[in-house]
Amino acid sequence: MEEELPIPIYSTLEPVYGDGSQLEEAQFRFHTLRSKFLQFFGQLPDLYARSPGRVNLIGEHIDYEGYSVLPMAIRQDTIVAIRKHRAAEEGENLLRIANVNDQKYAMCTYPADPYQEIDLKHHKWGHYFVCGYKGFYEFAKLKGIAFTEPIGFDVVIDGTVPTGSGLSSSAAFVCSATIAIMAALDVNFPKKEIAQLTCECERHIGTQSGGMDQAISVMAKTGFAQLIDFNPIRATDVQLPQGGSFVIAHSLAESQKAVTAATNYNNRVVECRLAAIVLGIKLGMKPQEAISKVKTLSDVEGLCVSFASDRGSSDLVLAVKEFLKQEPYTAEEIETIIEENLSFVLANSPSSLDVLKAAKHFKLHQRAAHVYSEAKRVHAFKDTVNSTLSEEEKLKMLGDLMNESHYSCSVLYECSCPELEELVNVCHDSGALGARLTGAGWGGCTVSLVKENMVSQFILNLKEQFFQSRINQGVINKNDLDLYVFASKPSSGSAIFKL
Repeated sequence: MEEELPIPIYSTLEPVYGDGSQLEEAQFRFHTLRSKFLQFFGQLPDLYARSPGRVNLIGEHIDYEGYSVLPMAIRQDTIVAIRKHRAAEEGENLLRIANVNDQKYAMCTYPADPYQEIDLKHHKWGHYFVCGYKGFYEFAKLKGIAFTEPIGFDVVIDGTVPTGSGLSSSAAFVCSATIAIMAALDVNFPKKEIAQLTCECERHIGTQSGGMDQAISVMAKTGFAQLIDFNPIRATDVQLPQGGSFVIAHSLAESQKAVTAATNYNNRVVECRLAAIVLGIKLGMKPQEAISKVKTLSDVEGLCVSFASDRGSSDLVLAVKEFLKQEPYTAEEIETIIEENLSFVLANSPSSLDVLKAAKHFKLHQRAAHVYSEAKRVHAFKDTVNSTLSEEEKLKMLGDLMNESHYSCSVLYECSCPELEELVNVCHDSGALGARLTGAGWGGCTVSLVKENMVSQFILNLKEQFFQSRINQGVINKNDLDLYVFASKPSSGSAIFKL
């Protein structure tokens, strides 16, 4: 099983970057990394680790509810060059984190202390490396691997995943950092354990991540999307139909997931938990039992299935329509149903308490309806890919599912924004079979399913109808357009290089 294998270690770039222009670009990046490392630290790195960004094809905001998702890795990645400090070396008790783009990202220095608290009030780009450092030490301790002294590292980062794009630049960073630390300390673990560990790591930055981004970054395979299941983490290859291509386009609204967590991302995590508890109680659980046992909407799926099947249906949303009102709930209304204070229910999660402080009301019906319908669409997507339909019919059905997904994200989950809506409309007008926001939303990217022979024309239309006005306004530079709109094939996952 792929997820049982360790992270591969290569002595050349070809196994990951192939040949041709992509390899040339990678060679240039690794050469620049090496010389920057020498310039910053006067030494060469011990090794390199890389992890890719991802685009989620379908299954948005359901991984943290325990449901399967269907992403693929993209070629854009984060590479970490790392050197372990030797004893009695200058700076041996420090983490020194530099970036190839040192104009934008100044060097960050932290103590080599795995127990340090990350200062979430002052968001610094180097925090993501510290997430990996803390998480790795916690994991090693659980595995019975003891490091007598905390170890310092010199690190240089080079990332090509656009930040705030919804393409998981943060997971690419945390995964490559964690794997680099692991490799520098000469240990390796199965991919599924690293996927789980890196998901825990990112929670140190204050996002209640569901695990999809880390799982695909670590476990991706060239040429395949992956159906990712959770508890336990498993990846199943999904061969996408011939004749279709996925085009990613940036709305140019940056999604600052860690910064806006209390009102956006983590708010939805809390709304889903409360929806699940209320559903559990309405479907027969005692309030105290629901509060202690129900964490996600998948925990009450069985009750919703029974309710639906008693009425001759298999639709989980039936219970949502019956028991959760469409109007927003106040905190007091929820407390009356669950017979407990929300601050008590959410007491063990500081980030959830932040949500409680910021929220005026909770839209339980809409959030639960999205999660259950989106989970169903993921399996419909996989079943369509594996069906005996013609390629043409498959592409049409996949496009329809993507369109339904976007509608649900936009209307029920409210994680879109005006720029994303405009871009999705332009994608449809330009001939996309399906187009939807991808990633957490509130900015970031769209992904469109486009017929292979129309990709060039489609990208040209997007450049003219969406991006040209932004170039004219000086929002982006014309020369950088290829960073903001590109076609992508499924790429490979994390790797370690000893060059």
